[in-house]
Amino acid sequence: MKPILIVFITIALVGCSGGANKSAEEKPARKKTSQAPATFHAKFETTKGDFVMEVVRDWAPRGVDRFYELLQEKFYDGSRFYRVRPKFIVQFGISKDPKTSELWRQLKLPDDPVKQKNTKGSVSYAMAGPGTRTTQVFINLADNSQRLDSSGFAPFARVIEGMDVVEKFYASYGEVQALGGGGPDSAKIEGLGEEYLERTYPRLDKIIRATIMEDAPKP
Repeated sequence: MKPILIVFITIALVGCSGGANKSAEEKPARKKTSQAPATFHAKFETTKGDFVMEVVRDWAPRGVDRFYELLQEKFYDGSRFYRVRPKFIVQFGISKDPKTSELWRQLKLPDDPVKQKNTKGSVSYAMAGPGTRTTQVFINLADNSQRLDSSGFAPFARVIEGMDVVEKFYASYGEVQALGGGGPDSAKIEGLGEEYLERTYPRLDKIIRATIMEDAPKP
Protein backbone atom coordinates (compact mmCIF):
# COMPACT_ATOMS: atom_id res chain seq x y z
CA MET A 1 0.00 0.00 0.00
CA LYS A 2 1.12 3.56 -0.63
CA PRO A 3 2.29 5.58 2.36
CA ILE A 4 -0.19 8.41 2.67
CA LEU A 5 0.19 10.02 6.05
CA ILE A 6 2.38 10.84 8.97
CA VAL A 7 1.25 11.68 12.50
CA PHE A 8 3.02 14.56 14.23
CA ILE A 9 2.54 14.41 18.00
CA THR A 10 -1.24 13.96 18.30
CA ILE A 11 -2.10 15.94 15.17
CA ALA A 12 -2.20 14.36 11.73
CA LEU A 13 -2.19 16.02 8.34
CA VAL A 14 -2.62 13.74 5.37
CA GLY A 15 -0.35 14.19 2.38
CA CYS A 16 -0.47 11.59 -0.37
CA SER A 17 2.94 10.49 -1.55
CA GLY A 18 1.82 8.37 -4.49
CA GLY A 19 4.30 5.55 -4.09
CA ALA A 20 7.98 5.30 -4.97
CA ASN A 21 9.74 8.27 -6.54
CA LYS A 22 10.59 8.09 -10.19
CA SER A 23 14.10 8.81 -11.42
CA ALA A 24 14.83 12.24 -12.85
CA GLU A 25 14.60 11.00 -16.42
CA GLU A 26 11.26 9.27 -15.75
CA LYS A 27 9.54 12.23 -14.12
CA PRO A 28 6.86 13.83 -16.29
CA ALA A 29 7.71 17.08 -18.00
CA ARG A 30 5.83 20.18 -16.93
CA LYS A 31 5.41 23.62 -18.35
CA LYS A 32 7.89 26.08 -16.91
CA THR A 33 6.36 29.18 -15.38
CA SER A 34 7.76 32.42 -14.05
CA GLN A 35 8.56 33.05 -10.43
CA ALA A 36 5.59 34.18 -8.39
CA PRO A 37 5.25 37.88 -7.54
CA ALA A 38 6.36 39.05 -4.11
CA THR A 39 2.69 39.23 -3.10
CA PHE A 40 -0.46 38.29 -4.97
CA HIS A 41 -4.08 37.48 -4.26
CA ALA A 42 -6.03 34.39 -5.26
CA LYS A 43 -9.81 34.18 -5.40
CA PHE A 44 -11.54 30.87 -4.76
CA GLU A 45 -15.14 30.56 -5.97
CA THR A 46 -16.77 27.65 -4.14
CA THR A 47 -20.13 25.99 -3.66
CA LYS A 48 -20.51 27.92 -0.37
CA GLY A 49 -19.32 31.30 -1.65
CA ASP A 50 -16.03 33.07 -2.34
CA PHE A 51 -12.89 33.60 -0.30
CA VAL A 52 -9.61 35.37 -1.03
CA MET A 53 -6.05 34.45 -0.06
CA GLU A 54 -3.11 36.82 0.19
CA VAL A 55 0.01 34.89 -0.86
CA VAL A 56 3.45 36.16 0.26
CA ARG A 57 6.52 34.72 -1.45
CA ASP A 58 8.95 35.69 1.30
CA TRP A 59 7.07 33.47 3.76
CA ALA A 60 7.80 30.26 1.80
CA PRO A 61 9.33 30.85 -1.68
CA ARG A 62 9.23 27.27 -2.95
CA GLY A 63 5.69 26.75 -1.77
CA VAL A 64 4.47 30.02 -3.25
CA ASP A 65 6.07 29.39 -6.64
CA ARG A 66 4.39 25.98 -6.76
CA PHE A 67 1.03 27.43 -5.72
CA TYR A 68 1.32 30.15 -8.36
CA GLU A 69 2.02 27.51 -10.99
CA LEU A 70 -0.92 25.38 -9.88
CA LEU A 71 -3.27 28.35 -10.10
CA GLN A 72 -2.01 29.16 -13.59
CA GLU A 73 -2.62 25.56 -14.61
CA LYS A 74 -6.15 25.69 -13.11
CA PHE A 75 -5.24 22.63 -11.07
CA TYR A 76 -7.63 23.37 -8.22
CA ASP A 77 -10.72 23.97 -10.36
CA GLY A 78 -13.33 21.33 -9.54
CA SER A 79 -11.46 19.82 -6.60
CA ARG A 80 -13.19 19.10 -3.29
CA PHE A 81 -12.60 20.21 0.27
CA TYR A 82 -12.27 16.55 1.17
CA ARG A 83 -11.08 16.90 4.77
CA VAL A 84 -12.94 19.37 6.98
CA ARG A 85 -12.21 19.19 10.70
CA PRO A 86 -14.01 21.98 12.62
CA LYS A 87 -11.74 24.08 14.84
CA PHE A 88 -8.70 22.44 13.20
CA ILE A 89 -8.27 22.54 9.39
CA VAL A 90 -9.86 22.46 5.94
CA GLN A 91 -7.76 20.44 3.49
CA PHE A 92 -7.91 20.30 -0.32
CA GLY A 93 -5.66 19.93 -3.35
CA ILE A 94 -6.28 16.55 -5.01
CA SER A 95 -7.25 17.04 -8.64
CA LYS A 96 -10.63 15.92 -9.89
CA ASP A 97 -8.71 14.21 -12.74
CA PRO A 98 -6.70 11.06 -11.77
CA LYS A 99 -4.18 11.57 -14.59
CA THR A 100 -3.42 15.06 -13.38
CA SER A 101 -3.01 13.81 -9.81
CA GLU A 102 -0.60 11.10 -10.99
CA LEU A 103 1.60 13.63 -12.78
CA TRP A 104 1.88 16.08 -9.90
CA ARG A 105 2.45 13.38 -7.27
CA GLN A 106 5.89 12.80 -8.78
CA LEU A 107 6.89 16.46 -8.41
CA LYS A 108 7.93 16.60 -4.78
CA LEU A 109 8.67 20.05 -3.44
CA PRO A 110 11.69 20.77 -1.18
CA ASP A 111 10.76 22.15 2.21
CA ASP A 112 10.65 25.82 3.16
CA PRO A 113 11.71 26.97 6.64
CA VAL A 114 8.83 27.93 8.91
CA LYS A 115 8.76 31.75 9.08
CA GLN A 116 5.10 32.34 9.97
CA LYS A 117 2.80 30.77 12.53
CA ASN A 118 -0.09 28.41 11.78
CA THR A 119 -2.66 30.81 13.17
CA LYS A 120 -6.32 30.89 12.18
CA GLY A 121 -6.70 31.68 8.48
CA SER A 122 -3.11 30.84 7.54
CA VAL A 123 -2.48 28.37 4.72
CA SER A 124 0.19 25.63 4.62
CA TYR A 125 0.99 22.53 2.57
CA ALA A 126 0.01 19.09 3.82
CA MET A 127 2.86 16.60 3.79
CA ALA A 128 3.87 13.07 4.70
CA GLY A 129 7.25 13.96 6.16
CA PRO A 130 10.17 16.12 4.96
CA GLY A 131 10.41 16.77 1.23
CA THR A 132 6.95 15.40 0.37
CA ARG A 133 4.88 18.52 -0.38
CA THR A 134 3.13 18.45 -3.75
CA THR A 135 -0.30 20.06 -4.27
CA GLN A 136 -2.37 19.55 -1.11
CA VAL A 137 -2.83 22.50 1.22
CA PHE A 138 -4.87 23.27 4.31
CA ILE A 139 -6.42 26.35 5.88
CA ASN A 140 -6.14 26.58 9.64
CA LEU A 141 -9.52 26.97 11.33
CA ALA A 142 -7.92 27.77 14.69
CA ASP A 143 -4.57 28.81 16.12
CA ASN A 144 -2.60 25.59 15.53
CA SER A 145 0.83 27.16 15.90
CA GLN A 146 1.85 25.24 19.01
CA ARG A 147 0.97 21.93 17.37
CA LEU A 148 2.16 22.47 13.79
CA ASP A 149 4.95 25.04 13.61
CA SER A 150 7.60 22.77 15.10
CA SER A 151 6.64 19.94 12.72
CA GLY A 152 7.69 21.87 9.62
CA PHE A 153 4.36 23.15 8.28
CA ALA A 154 5.34 26.47 6.70
CA PRO A 155 2.48 28.94 6.09
CA PHE A 156 2.70 30.68 2.72
CA ALA A 157 -0.63 32.54 2.59
CA ARG A 158 -3.58 33.73 4.66
CA VAL A 159 -7.29 34.11 4.05
CA ILE A 160 -8.11 37.83 4.07
CA GLU A 161 -11.72 37.69 2.87
CA GLY A 162 -14.42 35.07 3.29
CA MET A 163 -13.16 33.16 6.32
CA ASP A 164 -16.82 32.76 7.25
CA VAL A 165 -17.25 30.86 3.97
CA VAL A 166 -14.34 28.54 4.77
CA GLU A 167 -15.88 27.73 8.16
CA LYS A 168 -19.13 26.59 6.49
CA PHE A 169 -17.72 23.80 4.32
CA TYR A 170 -19.47 20.46 4.78
CA ALA A 171 -17.86 18.51 7.64
CA SER A 172 -20.34 15.80 8.66
CA TYR A 173 -18.59 12.89 6.91
CA GLY A 174 -15.94 13.10 9.61
CA GLU A 175 -12.22 12.37 9.55
CA VAL A 176 -10.59 10.74 6.53
CA GLN A 177 -10.38 6.95 6.47
CA ALA A 178 -6.61 6.88 6.79
CA LEU A 179 -7.00 8.42 10.24
CA GLY A 180 -9.82 6.14 11.37
CA GLY A 181 -12.84 8.16 10.29
CA GLY A 182 -15.71 7.63 7.91
CA GLY A 183 -14.67 10.33 5.46
CA PRO A 184 -13.06 9.91 2.03
CA ASP A 185 -10.12 7.65 1.23
CA SER A 186 -7.48 10.02 -0.18
CA ALA A 187 -5.86 7.23 -2.21
CA LYS A 188 -9.19 6.57 -3.92
CA ILE A 189 -9.61 10.27 -4.65
CA GLU A 190 -6.25 10.20 -6.40
CA GLY A 191 -7.05 7.02 -8.28
CA LEU A 192 -10.68 7.69 -9.24
CA GLY A 193 -11.04 11.45 -8.95
CA GLU A 194 -14.39 13.22 -8.94
CA GLU A 195 -16.23 10.03 -9.90
CA TYR A 196 -15.45 8.51 -6.49
CA LEU A 197 -16.41 11.61 -4.49
CA GLU A 198 -19.62 12.34 -6.41
CA ARG A 199 -20.75 8.75 -5.91
CA THR A 200 -19.73 8.32 -2.27
CA TYR A 201 -19.36 11.77 -0.69
CA PRO A 202 -21.55 14.04 -2.83
CA ARG A 203 -22.15 16.67 -0.15
CA LEU A 204 -18.51 17.74 0.06
CA ASP A 205 -18.07 21.33 -1.07
CA LYS A 206 -15.85 22.05 -4.05
CA ILE A 207 -13.86 24.77 -5.76
CA ILE A 208 -15.65 26.01 -8.84
CA ARG A 209 -12.78 28.23 -9.95
CA ALA A 210 -9.48 29.46 -8.45
CA THR A 211 -7.87 32.48 -10.09
CA ILE A 212 -5.01 34.92 -9.60
CA MET A 213 -6.52 38.36 -9.05
CA GLU A 214 -5.37 41.39 -10.99
CA ASP A 215 -6.73 43.93 -8.52
CA ALA A 216 -5.68 42.98 -5.01
CA PRO A 217 -8.26 43.69 -2.30
CA LYS A 218 -7.17 45.40 0.89
CA PRO A 219 -6.92 43.07 3.92
